Amino acid sequence: MDTTLLNIGFGNTVVASRIVAIVTPSSAPMKRLKEDAKEGKRLIDATQGRRTRSIIITDSNHVILSAIQAETISQRFVTGFEFREDKKKTLETK
Repeated sequence: MDTTLLNIGFGNTVVASRIVAIVTPSSAPMKRLKEDAKEGKRLIDATQGRRTRSIIITDSNHVILSAIQAETISQRFVTGFEFREDKKKTLETK
C-alpha cells in the first residue's frame, strides 16, 4: 500500500494515492460541491483561516480545502509521483 503524503500547506498532508482531483474554487459548481460536502459532513478545512485557493477531492468523496494554489499542489503531486517511479526503477534494477 502506497502511503506517500502530499503537503497541502501549513503542516497538513493528504495520502497522495487517495486524491481524485485538485481544482480551483472559483466556479459555481465547485462552490456547490463545497456546500454539499459541508452539509454532508465531508468537508475538511485545512486553510488555517486563510482564503481557499484549491479544493482537493478524494476517492472517499471527502472535500479538502487548502490555502495553497491548485497549480502548486499539482506540481507537488507530479513531482512526488516522478520521485516514486524513479525510486521504483532503481529498486528493480538492483
